[in-house]
Amino acid sequence: MTKLTVDGIQVEVPSGTSVLQACEVAGKEIPRFCYHERLSVAGNCRMCIVEIAGSRKPLVSSCSQPVGEGMVVKTDTEAVRAARRGTMELLLINHPLDCPICDQGGECDLQDQAFAYGRDCSRFSEKKRAVRDKYMGPLIRTVMTRCIQCSRCIRFTNEIAGVPELGGINRGENLEITPFIEQGLSSELSGNLIDVCPVGALTSRPTAFHFRSWELKNSDAIDVMDAVGTNIMIQVRGNEVMRILPRINDDVNEEWLSDKGRFSLDGLKNRRLDRPWVRINGKLTEVSWEEAVNAAATKLKSVSADRIGAIAGDLCDAESMFALKQLMNNLGSSNTDCCQDGAFYDLSQRGLYLFNSTIAGIENADALLIIGSFPRHEAPVLNARIRKRWLSLTQEFPIGMVGPLPSDPNYKVSHLGQDLSVIDQILEGKHDFAEILKSAKKPMIILGHGALTRSDASAIFSKVVQLATKYEVVTPNWNGFNVLHHSASRVAGLDLGFVPQNQGKNIAAMLNNGVEVLWLLDADEFDVKTIPDNCFVIYQGHHGEKAAARADVILPGATYTEKSGTYTNTEGRVQRSYRAIFPPGMAKEDWSIIVAVAKACEHELPFYDLESLRDQMVKNHPVFASIGLQESNLDLQKYTGATSKNIEKQPVMSIISDYFLTNSISRASSTMQECSKLRQTISAEAAE
Repeated sequence: MTKLTVDGIQVEVPSGTSVLQACEVAGKEIPRFCYHERLSVAGNCRMCIVEIAGSRKPLVSSCSQPVGEGMVVKTDTEAVRAARRGTMELLLINHPLDCPICDQGGECDLQDQAFAYGRDCSRFSEKKRAVRDKYMGPLIRTVMTRCIQCSRCIRFTNEIAGVPELGGINRGENLEITPFIEQGLSSELSGNLIDVCPVGALTSRPTAFHFRSWELKNSDAIDVMDAVGTNIMIQVRGNEVMRILPRINDDVNEEWLSDKGRFSLDGLKNRRLDRPWVRINGKLTEVSWEEAVNAAATKLKSVSADRIGAIAGDLCDAESMFALKQLMNNLGSSNTDCCQDGAFYDLSQRGLYLFNSTIAGIENADALLIIGSFPRHEAPVLNARIRKRWLSLTQEFPIGMVGPLPSDPNYKVSHLGQDLSVIDQILEGKHDFAEILKSAKKPMIILGHGALTRSDASAIFSKVVQLATKYEVVTPNWNGFNVLHHSASRVAGLDLGFVPQNQGKNIAAMLNNGVEVLWLLDADEFDVKTIPDNCFVIYQGHHGEKAAARADVILPGATYTEKSGTYTNTEGRVQRSYRAIFPPGMAKEDWSIIVAVAKACEHELPFYDLESLRDQMVKNHPVFASIGLQESNLDLQKYTGATSKNIEKQPVMSIISDYFLTNSISRASSTMQECSKLRQTISAEAAE
């Protein structure tokens, strides 16, 4: 530890800490443009100047200056103020005076710091430089004349996103930040460039000129585009979502957000179901809520319990799944399934289907084996954490991958092939990666759904557990056994027991003439053509896709932005999301629709509002009481699912064919459609 004095305040910080960080510990605000807490130090802008007593150069940039024992730092002397005014004047030389039309207006670092630390007038009278705008794809709008060359965008693409597609060309006054090839950025995290840019050089293309920041109201929520559980802020104007931004949570997403979570917001209002429909004489007809509820209830009451089934989709909140399961139980049916992809899970211990290392815990691992997963597409924010650990200088981080490798994973991997039979070789110690796992102190295994959705999934899972046992992946001080989910609702569904129980039917059995009435709760990710013609379908959801077109009763529900809900992420962390706007038209929150149908079926559910529903949910499933916490217990010695079956020798298939179009919201987004077309074009050109 190092002791120093900042403006008369003595502080003690770890050795190697920068002076800027020490000043923040002392409670002093230091202006900066190029410095960012999660990026490497560049020292470009010189705005963070402070005075160090006794130094050969009294004025230094605090971001690049390490602390020293006994150092005396002054942050607000006349010399410091003059230097900051001079620096700001230089930064503003070529900056255009277009604040009234700039989307960054009102939340611009340059605007704020020019007011706080700059001069009250300009002495510049020469002609300003103009820079041609660059094309960075359908998500990022550029006005490069505003750029102050802080290089945050370059460092982000190189260090966090792992896609080194931005750089500087020319020198001196002619320096420009530009993509090397103007065909659009290929990262799934490119939208974060908007956040790290301290000026209006990089802004959102889809929402350009649509709003001002002070017009928006904020609501905390959870991103449902994948299973990471990214903490987000939904910003609305009136009853329309205008922008989605990440919230800082170092345990989950740090301060990053995937492009699908940020830019698919236009899909929230396209193709919406906003009124009930009932199929009458073979044609869907608009009806009142009472008629729709009675039609569903009448059919449910006319069928025996074992001929009724329910499937929950990938975007469902825990409350709606709990309410539907309660209704199914009251009707006497055990035919419930939250796995549209038919994935295999061992439910004997909660830790057997969780990401036990935690997302933040990736940084503590010293070896990683990925089986049947491609995290870059399934969980881009989590993939950035793997890259962060790979870039760490503390120690080497070898990564092995078994399964599909559709593109660059953004870190160096040893591709062990697509045939999962290599697991047997590692288990027998006949593969080079076996030595890596054996010598690692904190090895990690990530098991993905490319393996869990195969016909031999139980055998694969058993072998992976044997791997984890043999190479001590789980110890009293470390749990490196991880299942990576891609569905926001999956872990909550498993926690709630929304799976076949007491000889209930799974999705495959239900679709094989196993039921006469099928309730689809926002379930759109399976082939609806497999539903038998004589099956009565109740579709409850928010977008009119193929499942809704097949339905006999349509009950319009709410998206994640239109209801308060609980979501459990891939690591088992229970998080709460809050309503930002109201559902459109006659649509309602999902749990309330289920309660109404239950009442029409003469089955009173033990709750009447959202709070009483949550109380009942916590009573039945205590894990939902721990909001914001990750809880998992795993004892591999108690594992009883070992099987003698062999792994089939066939390549693993990728579970995501198109990153941008994985659910009903993203498929309804014109922005995501455009991104998908661009990615396909780039891939086709690269293949040629």
